[in-house]
Amino acid sequence: MDDTALAGRRGRVQAAAVAAGVDAVLVTPGPDLRYLTGYDATPLERLTCLLLPAQGSPLLVVPELEQPAAVATVGTDLAILPWSETDDPVDLCIRHLGGRVGRVAVDDRMWAEKVLRFRDALPGSTILAAGGLLTDQRMRKDAAEVENLALAGAAIDEVHSRMGEWLRPGRTEREVALAIERAILASGHDRVDFVIVASGPNGASPHHAPSRRIITPGDTVVVDIGGTMPSGYCSDSTRTYAVGRPSAAALEQYEVLMNAQQRAIEAVRPGVSAESVDAAARDVIDAAGLGHLFVHRTGHGIGVETHEHPYIVTGNRQVLEAGMAFSVEPGIYDPGRHGARIEDIVVVTDSGRRRLNNRPHELVVL
Repeated sequence: MDDTALAGRRGRVQAAAVAAGVDAVLVTPGPDLRYLTGYDATPLERLTCLLLPAQGSPLLVVPELEQPAAVATVGTDLAILPWSETDDPVDLCIRHLGGRVGRVAVDDRMWAEKVLRFRDALPGSTILAAGGLLTDQRMRKDAAEVENLALAGAAIDEVHSRMGEWLRPGRTEREVALAIERAILASGHDRVDFVIVASGPNGASPHHAPSRRIITPGDTVVVDIGGTMPSGYCSDSTRTYAVGRPSAAALEQYEVLMNAQQRAIEAVRPGVSAESVDAAARDVIDAAGLGHLFVHRTGHGIGVETHEHPYIVTGNRQVLEAGMAFSVEPGIYDPGRHGARIEDIVVVTDSGRRRLNNRPHELVVL
């Protein structure tokens, strides 16, 4: 990530802190720290913390033994302060902030133990969750971020294009999942984040873990896969396959699902609400009398995390803007029989939407 772009992100969070009346934002290892510094620090009992004072220069406080890794990642635009085993890192942070701050926002993933240490060291200060300050920044992707997501989408599409190599009768879900994991890494991903292979009745469990169930002729198989690219941006795409000819009921439900997913994709454009995209998919499934089998939201944002804002769900009135990226993934889950899901990542453009996954949506019979 370009140093200037990272510095710009930190500056925007500081400006948001000023607007919110927050004196400092503290960010520990996790997706927010990666987003703001490019540093994928390991969460440890030793404190690593980015200090973003509302007024003043940012500082990254790191354990001395982690300093080389931090220096190799964050570049020269961010000052790094190492601390030794006999230092009190919380005290170092507070001294850098000027000793006393009235309102401090901490990242949503900060360990409770560290939140409590800051609270105890700052008597009289108010500790807040920084989620809103950071979400507003991460939710709106710039052009470089969109292209990183597009590369991730193309890489996971390549894996889906090879599904016929692995999905066949006589193999277990777990065997297929292991082959898919190897292919995700071979496609250019740095890390495999998840592999769902849900065959036959297991397809009715949206987050099924691959099991020793043997795939049999006539099964539909839900395959939901994703990983993290060297850029730090994530992929996520689901397709449903059939091993041999599936049941008439499965085919009928799949046609409804395919129509629902297409309607939701078409509903994506700037100026509409997140919940309206959810409704576009849900209305089609409800009209077919299958609404009770659609048990989750239509989508989730994606970026440096697989799940982030905005969430495409009833009740979310967030207005969609250009640069927002999220999944569109309605599903139909018929307990004891089968399930199906179709998922693409889309990004809102100035005039509509761009689909970042481009594999066929029809039920692929292998």
